[in-house]
This record gives sequence, structure tokens and C-alpha cells, in this order.
Amino acid sequence: MTSEESTGDLGRLPYGFAVVGVQKGGTSTLSVTLNQHPLVCQPPDKERHYFDDEDVDWSAPDHDRDYTAPRRARVHRLVGDATPTYLYWPHALERMRAYDPAMPLIAVFRDPLERLFSHWVMLRSRNLAWPDWPDFLTEWPHTSLPDEVPSGVRTMRWRHMTGLARGFYGEQLERGFALFDRDQWLLLEMRGMLEDFEPTVHRTTDFLGLPRFERVPPLRNWHAGAERVPGTAPTAADVVRLAELYAADLGVFEQLSGLDTTRWPTRLVLDGAIDPGALAARFAAKVEPA
Repeated sequence: MTSEESTGDLGRLPYGFAVVGVQKGGTSTLSVTLNQHPLVCQPPDKERHYFDDEDVDWSAPDHDRDYTAPRRARVHRLVGDATPTYLYWPHALERMRAYDPAMPLIAVFRDPLERLFSHWVMLRSRNLAWPDWPDFLTEWPHTSLPDEVPSGVRTMRWRHMTGLARGFYGEQLERGFALFDRDQWLLLEMRGMLEDFEPTVHRTTDFLGLPRFERVPPLRNWHAGAERVPGTAPTAADVVRLAELYAADLGVFEQLSGLDTTRWPTRLVLDGAIDPGALAARFAAKVEPA
């Protein structure tokens, strides 16, 4: 134990930044790395799921009680929440603004088709009781970002089955930029983050006002998906339909974010640069017919 540490009560830290999206976009890799910074306190859970908790009385929330984490060392000065549902969850960002209108926000984006398929693979790998691919697309077939959580549904079910809604990145950024100043956002792209990990980590610590790592922790792919899952594979028709579903929103996202999407399969399908059947076959390689 160093002189900076103690077994005594060091008090609690309010959450001071958030990785708000997107699921299956590398948020675990980024947050685990940030939590290894000497000035950052590792929270009890990676995903706090506070601002998407519909059981909280949001007319009078107790942030001091419910949105703090135990400080683990005297040197710690910052703790972060990495809950990738916040970016799309109805009213989550409004609640965050009420908590701290100056809060720094980080979002890592991934091609919406790849993200959607990875989301389904994650669910199926955890429990085969989760719906097969066709039902995953049709239980809540959103065509835009939802404004409300439906009444009378189980929150956990809705959280897991809103795969289509999570891909409307343009609408999510429109909502986010209306609530928080643009300079409070750090927008990253998953492929670029993984390919240039060390510069991305330095960029992130700069954004959070932290000194740079003397040595960036080695890149690890946390919570990677299963190699194969039983189920029904996406078809070429699925790929085309989903790409067209996201087409207009993707254009909005590209304009707002300034991120490079030229290698995203959704963009390539829409531009006729790749065969939808080839992309479907790549997805199908991870699916074992049930």
C-alpha cells in the first residue's frame, strides 16, 4: 500500500464523465483502459445504468446517494460511467444534463449493421431463450429513434431488444447536441480506435483533462462476441433492407459527426461498393443452423 492509499473511508466521488454509447462499439475496451489511469477510480460496475433507470423518481433524484462511487485511493480525482444505452434511451441525456450540464461525454460508433448483428450474437451466446434473428428484428421494429419507453413492458427486455433503435446515430447526435455543447463531446469510431489505440487513448485523456499515460495499457478486446451461435443467419435481403432503413439517418450522422464511415459496410452497401450477399455470408459464418 502506498502513502497515497488508505484502508480508511476515503469518501465517495461523483461520476464526472460518461461513455454513453454505443453498445458493441468498443466501450468496454476504452473504459477498462481509462480505469487503469492512476488518477481514475475504477467504479463498482462498468455500466452504472442510472440515467436509464425508470424506477428512479426523476422529479427528485438523490444524486449524492445514487450516483457516486467509493473512492479507492487518495490520489483518485475522477470516476466514469460507461453505460452505452444512455445515447439512445429516451430522456437519459435530459437527465444527465439536469445532473451536470458540463459533463464530458464520450461516444464510440460502429457500423450500424455490424453493431446490430454483434448485438444479436451477444444475446444468443448468453442465452438461447433470447429470440432468433428474425424475431430480434421484428419484436420492436423501430424505424426511428424512440421518444418514450413503452408502458407495460419489462425494462430489461426493452433494453436488450431495441437493437434497431440503437443504430439511428444521426438522431442520437441531434438529440445530444441539442442538450450538450459540441465541445463536451468526444466522438470516436471503433475501427480507427482499435487501429490507432495509443493515440486515441491520449486524445481521450486530453479530453478529460487528465495527464497522459506514461505507458498506455496494451489493447485488449474486452467482451468480444462468441465465435458461433445457433440460429438463423441474416440474408442478403436482410442486409439490403436494413441498410436502406438506416440510409437517411446515416447521412445525418456523417454530417454531424465528421467521422470517417467510408469503410462501414452499411455505407458500402448503400453505395453499391460491396455485394449484400457477401456481407450476409460474412455474418452467416458466425451462425450455426439450429
